[in-house]
Amino acid sequence: MATSGEAYTTAADPNGNVRRRNVQSYEKANGGAVYKVEAEDRKKIQKDDISLSRDFGKFGSHYLKREFYFDVHPPLGKMLVGLSGLLAGYNGSFEFKSGETYPEELDYTTMRVFNAFFGAVCVPLAYFTARALNFRRPAVWLVTLMVLCENSYATISRFILLDSMLLCFTFTTTLCWANFHRLRNESFSPEWWFWLFSSGISIGCVCSVKWVGLFCTALVGLYTAEDLWNKFGDLKMPKTELGAHLVSRVFGLIVIPILVYMFSFWVHFAILENTGPGDAQMSSLFQANLKGTEVGKDSPLEVAYGSKATIKNMGYGGGLLHSHIQTYPEGSSQQQITCYHHKDANNDWFFYPNRNEPAFDAEAPPKFVGNGDVIRLLHAQTGRNLHSHAVAAPVTKADNEVSCYGNATIGDEKDHWTLEVVNDAVSSDKSKVRTLTTAFRLRHSSLGCYLRAGNVNLPQWGFKQIETTCVKQNSPRDVYTHWNVEAHWNDKLPAGNAAAYKSPFWRDFIHLNVAMMTSNNALVPDPDKQDDLASKFWQWPILNVGLRMCSWDDKTVKYFLLGNPIVYWGSTASLFAIGAIVAWYLIRWQRKYNDLSLEEIDHIHYSAVYPVIGWFLHYLPFVAMARVTYVHHYYPALYFAILSAGFLMDWLTRSLRSNVVRWGVYSVLYIAVVALFVVFKDIVFGMEGSNQQWRYLKWLESWRIVD
Repeated sequence: MATSGEAYTTAADPNGNVRRRNVQSYEKANGGAVYKVEAEDRKKIQKDDISLSRDFGKFGSHYLKREFYFDVHPPLGKMLVGLSGLLAGYNGSFEFKSGETYPEELDYTTMRVFNAFFGAVCVPLAYFTARALNFRRPAVWLVTLMVLCENSYATISRFILLDSMLLCFTFTTTLCWANFHRLRNESFSPEWWFWLFSSGISIGCVCSVKWVGLFCTALVGLYTAEDLWNKFGDLKMPKTELGAHLVSRVFGLIVIPILVYMFSFWVHFAILENTGPGDAQMSSLFQANLKGTEVGKDSPLEVAYGSKATIKNMGYGGGLLHSHIQTYPEGSSQQQITCYHHKDANNDWFFYPNRNEPAFDAEAPPKFVGNGDVIRLLHAQTGRNLHSHAVAAPVTKADNEVSCYGNATIGDEKDHWTLEVVNDAVSSDKSKVRTLTTAFRLRHSSLGCYLRAGNVNLPQWGFKQIETTCVKQNSPRDVYTHWNVEAHWNDKLPAGNAAAYKSPFWRDFIHLNVAMMTSNNALVPDPDKQDDLASKFWQWPILNVGLRMCSWDDKTVKYFLLGNPIVYWGSTASLFAIGAIVAWYLIRWQRKYNDLSLEEIDHIHYSAVYPVIGWFLHYLPFVAMARVTYVHHYYPALYFAILSAGFLMDWLTRSLRSNVVRWGVYSVLYIAVVALFVVFKDIVFGMEGSNQQWRYLKWLESWRIVD
């Protein structure tokens, strides 16, 4: 909540930083680092080592401590970070907080070497991919050298981040696809099966690191659809063989990737068995089975009038029903109602009878809440009633506003809600409301609308928490209108055993993925905050922007995330050049000129057009995305631009009869690529002292290498 002198206002940490639902800052989404890394020089302390103040190392800590956490990315890459910590003998005690230095007992070098391995592997992968695409030897070496001497790849691979792993699996997927295509005339051979299944495994891995891997999956899917369509048009192919091609691809390129992706989550759940910072994103039943959790602990099984409880929305990524003393700035101006993921006392509610029944008597025997009961929910900290009226909700104007109003004695029939049981996870008896297992809906007794918490965030005045409304449409299957009791306190009732109920893997898998998607979509630029790390999509292909990876004072070893200019500018130009070449030959083909053989057409199609398509698939989504973007989002697309550059040089020099001239042309390119890498090497390996020493590297005004 907002900072205030009230005892129970929440949502601000001790430093006064407002906590927000889904996105606490650009760098943070419900406890998960999205992208911000700062480096500090520890030479001033003891020895030459660099401390990353906030990176994915903290996820490794969670795995080593087996604490459940939440992040917007799938778990494979972070599990590999945890593995690197395990190999380094790290116990998970360091929290990787911003500004802290590594403790002596943490062998961060091993963790970084582990990450750098994935970046280093990209070089031979690029070499073999260029060979599989049938490039001539000079072009193969050019592609390999462009990957090897790409400054941004070298820089980002040095840190404990997911990007080197994402690049590695993008490279392996492209290699597997290229080799699978190379064997198109050797269908069902052992090598053909190997590359088919390797493609599926690699697709599963790249998608299990980041969802950006879906763009690479789309490239393979497009190729597969075209390949099967061509086979469908081959009337000489037996139908059984065509069916075998279809089934093999469905299994190899759909079933296997899905199994790999799901397996990464199965391992994720198996390792993270203890309660942690990401519990609130999961269902109450899932949380109750974590070791050390307070969810459901000693909670009575059945809810009675007078019970105090927390009520969780059962929508994917749903939060806890919440209120605080702040009021709506418009509409009714009554006390705000939201859904909130962090646990605090403002999530507590009392179940009370409606105003037409006798007042609650704390001394009377317990009376259980049942299906169809008309109840009141009283906010424990402010004493106000959950209330709705015919006032438009602040954001979703089609719904009614939900507020807190009155108190235990002051109010009206608009404080009344009819409880409708939907189902129970462990019982067919819907007559009572059970902690954790009963899903119910709350229908407003006067208006007929249903209490709902979707995926809409309130503005800053609502601390970016989830808007909670009363939706007029009656949609019984809308899980965002489903609620359950998460924690329950009643001294008159015996404690239940929450651990007796298990949450199915399939339900947890879907729930977590939808929560990830919801949080990812919430990573939008904040108009109230300037983010110097963010950049625009148009800046990436032309190398218009870099990124400071640390503080920029003279005592810090500084790293600047910037690409090799000739690699960037040359690869981007090659995309346009290939488009011009294809257009040229299409025009001439339309005019009945036969310039190309079928083999040359095939080579252009698969070795030039498909890499260009790969670039578009990895680049264009960021044009349309509303979320905040950074320079590293371009790195997978850059690889396909490099492959395009390799094809372009291969094609343009194919007609040169003199090997001396051909090698002379390539030698100039080799020297230029290596020379520019050397010129910019300090931004990769660290700049010590005043940043003014590197003013000569500021070729463009937008490169913030110097102040």
